Formats: sequence, structure tokens, C-alpha cells
Amino acid sequence: MLLYKQKKNQVAKGKRFLISVTVLGSAGPIRFVVNEEELVAAVIDTALKSYAREGRLPILGSDLNDFLLYCHNAASDAISPCETIGSLGARNFMLCKKPRHLKEADDGRSTAAFSQKGHDIFSSSNFSNYAPPGVYVPV
Repeated sequence: MLLYKQKKNQVAKGKRFLISVTVLGSAGPIRFVVNEEELVAAVIDTALKSYAREGRLPILGSDLNDFLLYCHNAASDAISPCETIGSLGARNFMLCKKPRHLKEADDGRSTAAFSQKGHDIFSSSNFSNYAPPGVYVPV
């Protein structure tokens, strides 16, 4: 008995498997089927589209260049967007927004504007606003 009938115009392209992508700050993982030869960038794009389609919070945006994909059972380094998802041998991933300093480095913009005196949240003038009452903060 034939349970699955392949369409005539479809060509089988490698193995397909179910992955689970947990979005940092979201309630639960997104699960979808991918081709093992699919690039990590395409997986990030699919995860963002599924996340938006389901109406999940917080709202993330749709630019896949603003996100990093991590493997749950691998080292702490982000996966390169040029790698294939099947080469990792993993099925569980974590999707995180890029930190602000990495986004600026990728865009080629300088971070000098943030290091000027008075614009840094840790400068003495700004830090005195966060000191509890009765605590002396030298200026």
C-alpha cells in the first residue's frame, strides 16, 4: 500500500527532517521540516516567517541578518549562515537577536558615537541617576 505519493514535478533533494527552533524570549519552540542541504540563512528566514505568521511575541522583525542561530548541543559560537543545516547533525536550535555591537560591526558603522562622554550609560554623570538614596557617587 502506497502511503506517500511523490508529485511528478518534484525532485527528491536529500533527506528532510524536523527541527525545533527556540526563539529567545518566546513561549515555546517553532517546529518545521527542512531539507538537510538547506542553508542556515534560509532556516533563519523560515523561522522568522513562521514566528510572525503565528503572531508570537515579542515582535522580532523580518531581517534575517539581525539574527544568529545557535546549536543547543554544540559550542557557544553562532552557526555560519553559509553552512548547511544538515552538516551539524543537530535538531534543536536557538534563535537570538544579534547584539547591538555586532550589528554595527556588520554594517560597517563606527561605534565612536556611543563612546563619547555623556552618552555612555556607565559614565559618572549618568550613573548618579541610578544610585540608591543615601549612597555617595563621586562625580
